[in-house]
Amino acid sequence: MVRHGGRGWHGRVLAAALGVTAVAAATSVWTAQADSVQEPQAQASVSANPSSPNGGAQGPAGTPVSVDIAHASDRGPRGVNITIDDGPDPVWTPRVLQVLKDYGVKATFCMVGTQAKAHPELVKAVVAAGHRLCDHTVSHDTAMDTKSQSYQSQQILDAERMITEASGGVRPLYYRAPGGAFTPYSRHLAASRGMRPLGWNVDSKDFERPGTHAIVATVEREISNGPTVLFHDAGGDRSQTVAALREVLPWLKQRGYSFGFPVR
Repeated sequence: MVRHGGRGWHGRVLAAALGVTAVAAATSVWTAQADSVQEPQAQASVSANPSSPNGGAQGPAGTPVSVDIAHASDRGPRGVNITIDDGPDPVWTPRVLQVLKDYGVKATFCMVGTQAKAHPELVKAVVAAGHRLCDHTVSHDTAMDTKSQSYQSQQILDAERMITEASGGVRPLYYRAPGGAFTPYSRHLAASRGMRPLGWNVDSKDFERPGTHAIVATVEREISNGPTVLFHDAGGDRSQTVAALREVLPWLKQRGYSFGFPVR
């Protein structure tokens, strides 16, 4: 998994994040809501030790979640997972949602905490449409794997709280490290909160805005690498992404693929 390059907006997001969140201690977590039902407030351990023999950790709902980075689809070998990163964005997220609706496709939205906090109506719209939420940290720091455990904890847990509050109580089910900057600690921490670490198989390169044709060609060429495809709905002009989705989704359907969610 390669890191994303050329992300000029990262500095602006980080600056905004510093204004809305404080660094949490490594042993402090935020209590989140599950399935839109309030849970009693409680402290949870952020221990990086797995609690099940297969390497999984126990999430808040009591269901073991693997610490391994997910790539497979719950629809099997002909399944495809559409994942949308870095939003929500008031201009582009509604357009992406419309394309997904037009083709009857559900996706996983990997949201930046500050973006979710700023646009709770969009987080709720994503949930209402039947899509899933993913924690993409507070400030999208692609160098997270070089930072302290307390910093990683703050980035993951604060974003989990922000997304959950913005959604009205629906928790993220996955955690995607910015640029793939996972660490063993961050994977175990996410899994302990019920969030499966989430990777990708196909980077559409849409963030670089290479042109709609190039984005489509990349997905068509690389879909044989695996089912999880990476797109973006924020971080700049995403018109090429919207146009590419309108070509890619029917192309995949015509070739017998079905759309699902990453395995949990």
